[in-house]
Formats: sequence, C-alpha cells, structure tokens
Amino acid sequence: MATKMKNSPKVKIALIGVSRDCFPVELARSRLKHLAKACRQKGLRPYTCKTIVENENAAMTALAETLDAGANAAVIFLGNFGPEGPLSILAEEFPGPVMACAAAEESKDSLTDGRGDAFCGMLNASYNFRLRNAAVYIPQMPVAMAEQLAEKIAHFETVARILLGVWGLKIFTFGPRPQDFYACNAPLKQLYDLGVEVMENSELDLLHAYQAVDAKDPAVRRTAGQMAGELGRGNTYPDLPAKLARFEVALRRFAGDNLGSRDYAVFANKCWPAFERAFGFVPCYVNSRLATGGMPVACEVDIYGALSEYLGQLATDAPATLLDVNNTVPPDMIPAKAHLKGASPEDLFMAFHCGNTPVSRMKNCAIKYQLIMKRLMEPDVAPDITRGTLEGQIAPGPVTFLRLQGDLDGDLAAYLAQGRILDIDPASFGCISVVAIPNFARFYRHVLIAKGFPHHAAVAFDHCGNALFDAMDMMGVDGIDTPLPDSVPYDRENPWAK
Repeated sequence: MATKMKNSPKVKIALIGVSRDCFPVELARSRLKHLAKACRQKGLRPYTCKTIVENENAAMTALAETLDAGANAAVIFLGNFGPEGPLSILAEEFPGPVMACAAAEESKDSLTDGRGDAFCGMLNASYNFRLRNAAVYIPQMPVAMAEQLAEKIAHFETVARILLGVWGLKIFTFGPRPQDFYACNAPLKQLYDLGVEVMENSELDLLHAYQAVDAKDPAVRRTAGQMAGELGRGNTYPDLPAKLARFEVALRRFAGDNLGSRDYAVFANKCWPAFERAFGFVPCYVNSRLATGGMPVACEVDIYGALSEYLGQLATDAPATLLDVNNTVPPDMIPAKAHLKGASPEDLFMAFHCGNTPVSRMKNCAIKYQLIMKRLMEPDVAPDITRGTLEGQIAPGPVTFLRLQGDLDGDLAAYLAQGRILDIDPASFGCISVVAIPNFARFYRHVLIAKGFPHHAAVAFDHCGNALFDAMDMMGVDGIDTPLPDSVPYDRENPWAK
C-alpha cells in the first residue's frame, strides 16, 4: 500500500514461505498462496517469494530474489514447523524490517497428512532469532489463519514504515537552543544508535541560505501564491507571504542539497529571539506548510521533538505537529454537559504552540503575530517582525501524544498517550486546543515530571499508539510509558497521596 506522504518511505513487503524438510513442502506452498490472497483482499500488495526456504542455500536464494523484486521489508511465514536455522539466517541477513508468523491448523479433517505444527515451530524460530541477535517483529497471536495474519501484516507495514523512515532520516538543525531551554537537550549518541543522522548548522548558515534565494525567483512567487490560496481570508498580512515563501524555498533547497547518504529529512530550527530581528518575520507558518508536505520542523531546536513528530507522521501516513503540554483548563471553560471522552476534568489540559500545525488540522486559522514575542521585541509599536504565526483552534478529533527522548543516563525513553482534542473554544491566542486524555493527571506527575520529559510533545492526528509501541520496541527503547488506570500504581507512586 503506497504511502500518501512525501518524505516518507514506501514499504514493499516480501512474503517468504519456509518449510522443514520432513514436512510436505506443498503444505507450506499452499498456505503461502492463501496468505498472499488474504493480503490482497486487505489492499496489500506484497511480493510472494517463489522460493520456499527448506535449507540455507534456499534462504540465500530467497534473499536475493526478494531484494531483486525491490522488497524492503519481509514476512517469514512458517507454513509448517519450519527450519529454524535457515529462517533465522534469512532474518539476520535481510537488510530491512522482518516479521515472523505461522499458519494455524485449518480443520480437524487435516490433522494427519496436513498437520503443520507451526505452533511448535514458532518457539524454535524465536529462540534462534535470539541466538543470532536478529530483531524480528513477532505480533500478538503470531500463529493464526490467513485472514487474521493479513491483518497483522497490514499492521507490520506501518511498523516497517516507521523503522525504515528512522533508519533513513537526517535531522538538520540551525542554531543553539534558545536561552533557558535546557529541556530541549539532545544527546546525539542515542540518535546515532537508532540510525539517525544529524547535521548541525549555525543561524548564520540559515541566514545565508535565505539570502541566497532571489526574492524574484519563480519558486518564491509560486509558493507565495500557494500560501495566499491556502489561507484565504486568513491571509491577514498580504505583504507577508512573499517573505515567508522565500524562507520556505530556502529550507526545501537546503534539505535537497544536503541529504547525503539519507533519504528523508526533518528540521529542528531556532526560531527566536534573534531570528525575528535578522529575518523580519516569525517562521511558524512556514513550519506548518513543511509539516503538511511531510518535512516537519521542530521549534526551538528540539531535535528529539523533530524525530518524534516524524514518527507520528510515519505512524499515521499523515501530517503531525509539535505542541507544548501547556496549561490547565479553567473550570468555567468546560461546558456543563461536555463529553470528556473517558477523561476526568483533572485530566484535561491545553496544548499550544505559536503556529506550526498544518492548516488541514485547524478548525479555523489566520496569520497573526506572536504575542509573547511582541511583548519582548516590539512592546510599544504595531507588530512587524513578530508576524508569521498560524493561529486558531485545532480541529477536534483523535490524537496520540508522543515523545521519544534520549535521556541524561544515555538511554532512550518514550511515552505514548491516546486521547482526543475537544471541540471547546480555547479562548486564547496561538495554535491551541483543549485535550482530553484518560488518566492523564497521574501520568503527567509520575511520567512526564518524574522521568524528566520536556514540555514539547509530538501530536499525531489519529490513534496510532499500537504501531508506535511496536516500532519503538523494535528500536530497542526499553521504557515506553503509557497512562495507567487508577487501579495500577506507577513506580514509586505514594499509594496514599491525593
């Protein structure tokens, strides 16, 4: 199934059947055929490997065949018990994400000549994967009928897209963190361990890239026209799109010129306070547009925020954003009969940023000025250099808040929390919404605070915790926190505290 987003990998799965030589190879072949058919009925288009792997030579033949077919992810399917040595060698040698699953027995009438014992074979296979340190995705209930396995393979396709995107990613940064933004700490070792490349640049490099784009460049005029069309009545400063368009063209060209060994790019850029005085605008709306096009830009040089935002994009195959877990919701803002989607009033919070969310995810929006920056930079005059935010209410709907972070101890930590944006007027400035996440109040205290997560959270506009959890687990993230119900205590939570 092709991805809808640019700057994201296209996954091509190979189905590889394996058979132990003391079992009928035709059993594995026929079950593989049924699995391929079930996948096609799900809208998947996997390549079905012609070679059935019975020994090590066949494993190498299957590997070459699938790579020649352009496959970048593989499903090893045990049609019967399976040869654990050759299939684990295949998993070890395949250069992309690998899943393993197996055939359940179909009928009581076929339990003599047609019994495959793949339920048993999966145990040996998993043991051999561990012997070879082969990271293989094994789903819940990995031994099932073809139709059930097709559902799991569709899920694996999303997991594979996340992994391939991370392995092919380069994060471009411009500038150091703003003063006192130590929360945007970004130890690089953990990024390199994930397979992510980082290219750090100064703010002067960014200014040079911007100045290198001629204001009369046709690409600038075309982009400015697109901005005006996208904003409609929200184009409140008609003189501004031309400046913003020049900046957008500069960033797109910089990414294209500097990808090097990688296929995909995101940015983590310094956006205040020096930026406005040098460039004459706020970059938020450009960040919004780049996220819409599949190349998210994290504010305030938040490198792990950029990575997390990209993970949200990969998991949903749709644009994501970055927001602050920002402020509490006043009691008088909550309608008396409001449906809080399983959350309590204490679980509600407001998520905010200056204006980087894609227009498609906004209920209403317009180009405005950044109020906080104006207080600092232009306190007594009409807004000029602080213009460029995209402000309004974020549209209601399902969301997943997520963060993957390199912590101070040299490890990777992550959290995932699913909820909904509520259709409540936020009555404030910026790009903002009221969020309801069940059991968030305790989660905020015992995960976000207790484990040192920063205020920035990536936001995917769907419930995608399932795929993200499995992908992060495949990446080797040991601690993946999720909200717990009241009946389950967090580590070191005082059971008597209120």
